[in-house]
Amino acid sequence: MFDTILIANRGEIACRVIRTCRRLGIRTVAVYSSADADAQHVRQADVAVAIGGPRPADSYLRGDAIIAAALATGAQAIHPGYGFLSENADFADAVDAAGLVFIGPSGESMRRMGSKAGAKELMAAHGVPVVPGYTGEDQDPARLADEAARIGFPLMIKAAYGGGGKGMRIVREAGEFAGLLESCQREARNAFGRDRVLLERYVEKPRHIEFQVFGDSHGHAIHLNERECSAQRRYQKVLEETPSPFVTPALRAAMGEAAVAAARALDYVNAGTVEFIVGQAGDFYFMEINTRLQVEHPVTECVTGLDLVELQLRVAAGEPLPAHLLDGPVAANGHAIELRLYAEDPDQGFLPGSGRIDTLRLPPPDTHLRIDAGVVEGDTVTIFYDPMIAKLIVHDRDRPAALQRMREALAAIDVVGPKSNVAFLERLVRHPAVVEARIDTGYLDRHLDEFVGTDAEHADDALAAAVVASLLDEEALAVRSARASGDPHSPWGRADGWRAGHRGKRVVALVDGAGNRHEVAALGASGDYRLDLAGRSIDVAGARIVGDILSGRYNGEGRRHRLFADADRVVVHDGMRRSSYTHAPAFFVAAAKTGGEDRVKAPMPGRIVVVRCATGDAVAEGQELLVMEAMKMELTLRAPRAGTLEAVQAAAGDFVEADAVLVRFATDEAR
Repeated sequence: MFDTILIANRGEIACRVIRTCRRLGIRTVAVYSSADADAQHVRQADVAVAIGGPRPADSYLRGDAIIAAALATGAQAIHPGYGFLSENADFADAVDAAGLVFIGPSGESMRRMGSKAGAKELMAAHGVPVVPGYTGEDQDPARLADEAARIGFPLMIKAAYGGGGKGMRIVREAGEFAGLLESCQREARNAFGRDRVLLERYVEKPRHIEFQVFGDSHGHAIHLNERECSAQRRYQKVLEETPSPFVTPALRAAMGEAAVAAARALDYVNAGTVEFIVGQAGDFYFMEINTRLQVEHPVTECVTGLDLVELQLRVAAGEPLPAHLLDGPVAANGHAIELRLYAEDPDQGFLPGSGRIDTLRLPPPDTHLRIDAGVVEGDTVTIFYDPMIAKLIVHDRDRPAALQRMREALAAIDVVGPKSNVAFLERLVRHPAVVEARIDTGYLDRHLDEFVGTDAEHADDALAAAVVASLLDEEALAVRSARASGDPHSPWGRADGWRAGHRGKRVVALVDGAGNRHEVAALGASGDYRLDLAGRSIDVAGARIVGDILSGRYNGEGRRHRLFADADRVVVHDGMRRSSYTHAPAFFVAAAKTGGEDRVKAPMPGRIVVVRCATGDAVAEGQELLVMEAMKMELTLRAPRAGTLEAVQAAAGDFVEADAVLVRFATDEAR
């Protein structure tokens, strides 16, 4: 085993590797960019070395700087994590040439497996079913268009290198091909440094099922069963689980045999993942091989009881795989599910978020719940990297129990600062398509409206609970203030709307997540109120807040809500869904509209990659004006209306701040 390893990555995977190394008594070295100087992996490692600027190309993609840091700190091996250089064959070779151990497969294996095109050809040669497509080196756009016509539509354009849902486009008709090819190549070039693509027939309503494989330097190769990752949005995995509720024992045996055969054919060493597209009838096709540890590896660890990072370290140190794993199929215990908590706004097209995390409340880990996080409260989500906050992994005796564990865990989460996808995740794990295990890889994109937006059916109930919480908090604050004053019994120190001779009325104003303002009139005090919600009266009795639980009777019906509240906002959770509100002045005068469609602003900090307009252009509503890159994603900015452009204030390559005005429309046009 090693004495010291360097982790060539950041975020939760770096923290994950550090935990295993600490348990094994291995010293760790972290590397970091200028944007990550205060990051958790820097704080948790034994030594941390700065390697460059905030952009990945200036730091985490600089193999020379990473190797130099390893040599300078006495590290014997480098763990690449996932993403960045984890599947870069040249980096693996450079690590070996420097006399260090790369904790992963060899550069030769990566070259044969890391290219989606090369891996697909290899699998076909070894009898593994593959989807019809084109994997050739000729990347001339005309040749690619001809091949697309031969394959037929719908088809998928995929970056030949990389992963994580980046560099992938579905083309449903020939007229879309050229534009989507250009976009896919540009995204692949920015994310992975290479713009080669492959084409393949798109299988409608497929399942995404992958097998964890492991090989050692003694000729052994095994699989650790499957993971299903069919819940995806724009090819980005959202929910991962094992075992797959779709896979039968016979299908598991056939797919596992194919996965191990692929590893044996390559004399594969260390951790890898063989990914398959599975049709509704159980027909499966090779999709790609990831020559690294996967983001969703914790679910495999939960059901097998293995530490896959420790297994990686031992295999890299030359040890054989444990004998008990070689005796036959590895037993799986129970069911595990993983979700990814992101700083993003699902109601705004999953726009990535950035900024300081003012509040981060996560449920405490226990025997059924594991949390892998790379940030804590007070940290900053930067624009330069993936906006993941944490991974939640639950494990229980069966799938229904695991789903319930996940619902309970999500209900206990509170994030203040950048917006999060927690409400989206809560809807996901309650949706019939997930509960009934019939989701396919395109379901979320086809039915996204079922997972985002407001729940009008329960809006009044949630609003009433939020108002009651606000009233109780206001009264408690008044009591505390009165006790601290010289006259704690003065009626003027009460917050119950007291008036001589009758009950007073208070108005509570709240703004919901969609920006709608609600003014609720309330009579009463001390947990007993009559609320007027836009003409509907609700009598509240016995309302109390104990800890973070609000309970009371609403028109005689007892209800219980989990409560997250502070001076600016109140969030109530009824056990099924959460509703968020911000406090507003009780009385205000609405401002007149000021023609806000006369400009296009940057929705978040990022870099302009394409400008498709110029000053003086006449544009149509919805026309693409600019493309910007942020959080490893491309965002298309379109014209909010038809008109003439007065000024284009951004150029390709510019870094812009959130709300920066990029395009101005002429304001004297007749509309």
